[in-house]
Amino acid sequence: MNSANSGKFSLVVFLVILGLIFSQSLCFSEEKDDNNRPERLVLMAVEYPGVEITKDDDVSMDIIFYNKGKKDENIEVWVEQKPEGWQARVKTYRFDVTGVHVPSVEDKTLTFEAQPDENVQPGKYEFRVAAKTPDGRFNMAQTIMVSIKEGEADKKESKGVKLTTSYPVLRGPSDATFEFSVEVDSKLDEDAVFDLFAQGPQGWEVNFKPAYESKFISSLRIKSKQSTSVAVEVKPAMGAQAGEYPINIRVASSDAKAEAALVVILTGTYGLEVGTANGLLSLDARQGKPANMSFYVKNTGSAANHNIKFMSFKPENWKVEFNPENIDMVKAGEIKQVELTITPYEDALVGDYSVSVSVEGEKDNKIIEFRTTVKASAAWGWIGIGIIVVVIVGLFGLFRWLGRR
Repeated sequence: MNSANSGKFSLVVFLVILGLIFSQSLCFSEEKDDNNRPERLVLMAVEYPGVEITKDDDVSMDIIFYNKGKKDENIEVWVEQKPEGWQARVKTYRFDVTGVHVPSVEDKTLTFEAQPDENVQPGKYEFRVAAKTPDGRFNMAQTIMVSIKEGEADKKESKGVKLTTSYPVLRGPSDATFEFSVEVDSKLDEDAVFDLFAQGPQGWEVNFKPAYESKFISSLRIKSKQSTSVAVEVKPAMGAQAGEYPINIRVASSDAKAEAALVVILTGTYGLEVGTANGLLSLDARQGKPANMSFYVKNTGSAANHNIKFMSFKPENWKVEFNPENIDMVKAGEIKQVELTITPYEDALVGDYSVSVSVEGEKDNKIIEFRTTVKASAAWGWIGIGIIVVVIVGLFGLFRWLGRR
């Protein structure tokens, strides 16, 4: 090996050894840091403990949870204190939350939102967000002071951004999901991030989505003098009654804001229940004789059901009648009683038969089946008894006649 190659070989060996020493030093440093880390340590912080807004603004900020310990932690979180006339919640991008999982040596962020009612006056308002681990080892709380400035509300009224929608009113049943398409048009001379806010009836879910996408968002960036479409998805609360419900949406940046009013008209849900008071669906009848039974029709939906009709499916030559013949309207939760009269065919054989009744409502229908047992006529019973008497009398007379012989 010549001197040049020997020098290169020595250099390579030196670099390898240096790398090994450096990696071991890093491992030792990481091991040392891990050993110095406490078994459990959870911290909580709010992004802005004090904010100043105008009367028509909303509050939105991050709540950050730090896990400095060696173990993963579950943390419960809630709004412990809020002033009267305010709505406040802790949420993710999609829904309200009451807890968060924070892995070891990581942090997680939730969003605190607060909206003042129209009657809230300028002044200082204090909120308190509390959190704790399920075992109570860590109890934390952060105070947020919100100051509403007086006389600033009119300066940003629909300035710098515009909201437009082609269909501000949507109509449908109470169990449907409604989606509005809203155009957000920025008039600003620079790019801006707009926060998205929505306020609907209590128990309703209102979320923003990018157009033609399924994920939920709470803000969007719009370039200068550009516009973008956003979808507003609205889910009514379970059991919401028919009626008209307002949905207010707002977009706001540091330099502009705009509001829009949307309306959802619920027509209610439609459902029917048909049955008998005692649960029995059978009756006895005789050939050619009417047999009566009653059943009820209940509106299990949230909207009135109109023009309910009855239709029967019966054996040939049988007669089925309803009283009343139809029902004009059954209100939500209301029960109507119907008298059913079934007349078997005069020559029907003794046995069991099926008579089905279809109840057809405005948006729903139900079928109920009655088992009808046809029994022999009572006249045949007396005829049978007469025949038996005649036979007995005949046998008695025969025995007497034979006895005399």
